[in-house]
Amino acid sequence: MKVEKTRTPVTVAEAVFRVTERACRIGTERVPLAESYGRILAEPLTATHDVPHFTRSPYDGYAIASADSAGASGNNRISFTVVDHIGAGAVSQVVIGPCEAVRLMTGAALPPGADAVVMFEQATAAGHTFTIRKAFEPQENLSLQGEDMRSGEMIVPAGSFIHPGIVALLATFGCGYVQVGKRPVVGILSTGTELLEVTAQLAPGKIRNSNGPMIAAQLARMGIPYRLYDTAADQLEACLLTVRKALTETDCLITTGGVSVGDYDYLPEIYKRLGADVLFNKVAMRPGSVTTVAVTGDTYLFGLSGNPSACFTGFELFVRPALLKMMGADKIYLPRTTAVLAEDFPKANPFTRFIRAVHDRSSVRPAGFNKSNAVSSIARGNSLIVLPGGTRGYAAGDLVDVLLLGVEEGTDEWVL
Repeated sequence: MKVEKTRTPVTVAEAVFRVTERACRIGTERVPLAESYGRILAEPLTATHDVPHFTRSPYDGYAIASADSAGASGNNRISFTVVDHIGAGAVSQVVIGPCEAVRLMTGAALPPGADAVVMFEQATAAGHTFTIRKAFEPQENLSLQGEDMRSGEMIVPAGSFIHPGIVALLATFGCGYVQVGKRPVVGILSTGTELLEVTAQLAPGKIRNSNGPMIAAQLARMGIPYRLYDTAADQLEACLLTVRKALTETDCLITTGGVSVGDYDYLPEIYKRLGADVLFNKVAMRPGSVTTVAVTGDTYLFGLSGNPSACFTGFELFVRPALLKMMGADKIYLPRTTAVLAEDFPKANPFTRFIRAVHDRSSVRPAGFNKSNAVSSIARGNSLIVLPGGTRGYAAGDLVDVLLLGVEEGTDEWVL
């Protein structure tokens, strides 16, 4: 088999654009509210009633007519008589008269005739009466109807990640079922004769397959189902057979290894035989320059590097946003921040470099051994330092860009 040795790299930004431009939403489905966390909202959430839908007390206290408190002071205490007592969920049937009050608990509806609440600590109680030493304004100490949300107001747009706060909103408006974006089914195929199963004994020249389980965990973190295909040896026909099978069962196939230009790297030939449209086969980045993405029909073929750190980074940069867009998400990119570099990184960067890192809000440092075949730094890191290409290295104290990993919701703009 003749393998093309010359490849023209594209920038990371161009590679991300080419991937996400081709991603198409794969449909929607209706799920129970209890299963909606982590999904992508397919329809905007509009308030179906005011919130609160009645004026209520935010405190334990006494409901009064504010006009009856006029002139109250330390030298002129005004007395009120308690004529009813209600808790949250109850409604008083009493219409209060002059200098009358209803004792009520937090969340209780304001009774007729009242327009203010005296908190317990603002009153001096004695049996069925209490006195106050300050005047109260109309609507003082009240939660007013509609002050949080108004009926008809659009609260959450379609494409939003459903986090616990949105679950609370959905419940508030009686949404027992929620329309969400369908999740793509993703296949994982690790290639390489050198690969052993996780539980196998090590042997000379062999390594255990860490990429497959790692990608499965990255997908699980996104709540996306996956199918694991048997590790493929470096045999073209066998590998092609497995890929063809996977394409009939998944919306996206992620392969690891086999995308370089070695004698046993068969995936470029497989893309050719499938008639796949190769979006790019080299990216101006480290690690993961040989990352390749192709599309056949409506199915993505993500060819990630066999080196663990490169594989991990390729997934976060290219696979993650494509899958999120397929689910209808509007914030598909890793969230970005800046931080002070905590230690020198003198290595020159001909290509944009992504360094596994530990970010502690104000500063960031490399997470240890950072070659493309590193595994330990993936385990220690919670972020990626981004160092642009064409730089000669960085010193402690420099401000650098950082991509945050493992954050529920991303951003809607690629800014690097």
